Amino acid sequence: MERRKALGILLAGSALTNVWARETGSSKIDKKQLLKSLRLANNYFVNKWPDTGKSIITNRERPSNIWTRAVYYEGLMALYQIDPQKSYYDYAVSWGENHKWGLRNGIQTRNGDDQCCGQTYIDLYLIDKKEERIKDIKASIDLMVASEKVSDWTWIDALQMAMPVYAKLGTIYKDDRYFEKMYALYIHTKTKEGGNGLYNPEEKLWWRDKDFLPPYKTPAGKNCYWSRGNGWIVAALVRVLEIMPKDAPHRAEYQTMLLDMLAALLPLQRTDGYWNVSLTDQTDFGGKEVSGTSLFIYGMAWAINNGLVKAKTYNAAIVKAWNAMQTECLHPDGFLGFVQGTGKEPKDGQPVTYDSKPDFEDYGLGCFLLAGTEIYKMKLI
Repeated sequence: MERRKALGILLAGSALTNVWARETGSSKIDKKQLLKSLRLANNYFVNKWPDTGKSIITNRERPSNIWTRAVYYEGLMALYQIDPQKSYYDYAVSWGENHKWGLRNGIQTRNGDDQCCGQTYIDLYLIDKKEERIKDIKASIDLMVASEKVSDWTWIDALQMAMPVYAKLGTIYKDDRYFEKMYALYIHTKTKEGGNGLYNPEEKLWWRDKDFLPPYKTPAGKNCYWSRGNGWIVAALVRVLEIMPKDAPHRAEYQTMLLDMLAALLPLQRTDGYWNVSLTDQTDFGGKEVSGTSLFIYGMAWAINNGLVKAKTYNAAIVKAWNAMQTECLHPDGFLGFVQGTGKEPKDGQPVTYDSKPDFEDYGLGCFLLAGTEIYKMKLI
């Protein structure tokens, strides 16, 4: 209630302008306000978590180098690119140092969630090439590359968590073995996991894992495609394409997949700018949700910025979604509402509301930062 009262008081000036823009169907985004929103949301989180090594306690205690926090740092490093404040860099370095640049379950882990932290470790290594920053994540991926197993990514979230790490290492060391292993793991998930793979080439969307393959249906009798799960795929493809050399193996597959998914997602956008948590069934816990929506417009903005699609095709969807999230989800103190908690399907973490707190606040912010920073780079927004 306190946040709602504060919102009523603070909806003036630039914030009021954004409300007007959304309600009148504005075709533009105020970039100054966008950057203010990113800073506000990030400052809220940093102030809440000044100790970057502090464990996260929900239903149990977990170290803060898990995937949820790693996704936040992906967003922070993206923000650092457009708003190079030393405090962002220092906060990320502190996180790596507090965990001794290690992985949650050591270098032997094959779990993409454990390896996600390596994305930021490698980014920080590229800024200051201290071997300690890259040693453990490289050792972990090297063990994966040396093995013949390719069935590790049994859930689609894993692609975002791990694929960019392979792309980064393949690029740094100019070693195609990283690209080839990444593709082998990816193609298994796409075409073989659960029998025939988790990708539906007809609807051009992904099932979250084998539990949702047909005959599983939503309440309305449709295929169940989880919003954030498909968002993770979009993010994985964007980040891999951004990293890989133009002539890297299998790049064409990733680009085609991204464009196919974006085209399939566009008509599924709600009239209020969001995507349902159950993409094709609004009766399956329908409602506003930030993480999936952020990841979709992140992909759309990146595709525009890199000349893969025409701006006019996706511009309206991006503007509608961003202005909606900025005005309806971001609290005056920087807390981000309408973020679905962790899970694997539409019913998890419900109800998702303006005031609801997900079990982990970090990954939703990471998605929001990724979207905002990519939109900030757009020329004609």
